[in-house]
Amino acid sequence: MTLFEAVQVYVERKRSLGLDYTTSRRELVSFARDVGNIPIDSIVARSVASHLDRPQTSVATWRVKYSVLRNFFEYWAARGVIDALPMPPVRPAEPHTFVPYIYQRSEIRTLLTGTRRSQRDSCRIDATTLRALLLFLYGTGALVGEALRLLRDDVDLTKGLITIRGSRFNRVRRIPIGPDLQSKLFRYVRRTARKRNEGLSFFANRDGSPIKARILAKSFARLRRMTGIVRHDGASYQPRLHDLRHTFAVHRVTLWFKQRADMNRMLPALSAYMGQAGPGSTERYLALTPERFRKQLVKLSPASGRRKHWRDDPALMKFLAEL
Repeated sequence: MTLFEAVQVYVERKRSLGLDYTTSRRELVSFARDVGNIPIDSIVARSVASHLDRPQTSVATWRVKYSVLRNFFEYWAARGVIDALPMPPVRPAEPHTFVPYIYQRSEIRTLLTGTRRSQRDSCRIDATTLRALLLFLYGTGALVGEALRLLRDDVDLTKGLITIRGSRFNRVRRIPIGPDLQSKLFRYVRRTARKRNEGLSFFANRDGSPIKARILAKSFARLRRMTGIVRHDGASYQPRLHDLRHTFAVHRVTLWFKQRADMNRMLPALSAYMGQAGPGSTERYLALTPERFRKQLVKLSPASGRRKHWRDDPALMKFLAEL
């Protein structure tokens, strides 16, 4: 069996199981082009290493590609097509030092104002939509994918409730939004109603079609460059769209501390509001809050085993709705 044939059979097998497998397929095709259409049992570790050890490939990317190729060869080894895995030694993982970027409120305003300049007539996403998307992400802490999956029926602006559908395990949560975000989304709907009559997505392109994450990421990167928002802490990663989620959490925690709110009650609520697995997921935001709050905040730990659900607390629900 040649390498090209093996890749085709393997990818078809993965897709028959319901997997999209687009990114992994791209890596396998790239590997096949590098090595050539040779018999799969003649591939050696040196050829795999030559493909992986390309210039400017980070350790994280190297390990992802390594995993794709290892799984591919394990599949054929289990079926007796090859005798051994032609894999070079794996690189050790680098220590995780990534720190999310926390936008200042002035930077949020700069981004919102800059959408008119960054979104030209030739852009698929118009300025009104991009601005509403940024407001939604910052105002709810939702994931980018969750925002792009929103349907018009998921948004009840009359009651101020949003139904968010997660990609993993088909999880669904319903969250309240504050009056400011509610009015901004009302304005967005009125301005874009005619353009979006044919589509079901709440946030849509100019022609009503769903927005793709890749196009949104490029639009945001252009907006960030035009507004001059960059990191000054020496980190290689520039501010991302996903960092609006981290900013939402940190701004909430900071505000609650200033208001002397009960953090043992608020952190579990924030965790549920953001669709996280548990209160522990939210505690990591404590380390990102301003230094003057950090000593006090790290001593706090969400209470466990409460009988009363956070949604049953009217005062808490009102507080969340006013964020």
